[in-house]
Amino acid sequence: MYLRLRQLCLVAEKLEPVVEDLKAAFDIEVCHRDPGVEHFGLHNALLRIGTSFIEVVAPIAEGTAAGRYLQRRDGDGGYMVINDTDDLGYWESRMEQVGVRIAAKLEVDDYCGLQLHPRDTGGALLEINQTGEGGPLDGDYHPAGPHWQSSKPSGLATGVTGAELQSDGPQALAKRWGEILDRPVEEGSDGLQIALDNAHLRFVSAEDGRGDGLGGIDLAVSDAEAIRERCRQRGLPVMDDCVVVCGVRFYLR
Repeated sequence: MYLRLRQLCLVAEKLEPVVEDLKAAFDIEVCHRDPGVEHFGLHNALLRIGTSFIEVVAPIAEGTAAGRYLQRRDGDGGYMVINDTDDLGYWESRMEQVGVRIAAKLEVDDYCGLQLHPRDTGGALLEINQTGEGGPLDGDYHPAGPHWQSSKPSGLATGVTGAELQSDGPQALAKRWGEILDRPVEEGSDGLQIALDNAHLRFVSAEDGRGDGLGGIDLAVSDAEAIRERCRQRGLPVMDDCVVVCGVRFYLR
């Protein structure tokens, strides 16, 4: 049974400016827009990085969970950590064992998913999903649409290798997520980590005044300086080890 980091979701007040920033910064393109998210009062776009995806959602209605999250975290930022598996039944049983409520069950055609209650997980919204019987990373992945493999891969950003969860209590958060995901918490060079089958989750102290949330994304890149220059031209914040888009730190590895 595998558990893989497949998709990281950002939330924004306005969708298209963030999509254009991501496209310009990392030389990526939209591979899918899901009309089904209108049910949640949202519109979205998914952009491919290797065999993983950055999703951006923005409210199109009043009173949405995403809108409340924007207010709580004072603007655009990281929103969801989305993993895929080939045995969703195991994870549904696991959530009952560790006392995590299922906030929403998703089911469309051969796709199903569990969105976990954020009050039981902490950190960020956490989802585990399954497409069909599961399969290789370059196979079908329902949330990215039926044609994601034909979208142009970036020559600059080649993969998503990790996600950074920030918290005022990173040790407690790492322990809780390790319990939920049935994985050990290890001390790494960048702090506490949980290894998934294709990536890692890192847990760090919140130092930007925004509290718990998805604060950063680790990218495998072929030319970090080229990405920095593209971001400078776009007017995006650039630091030695990362660039900032949609209030999220993208670390250039």
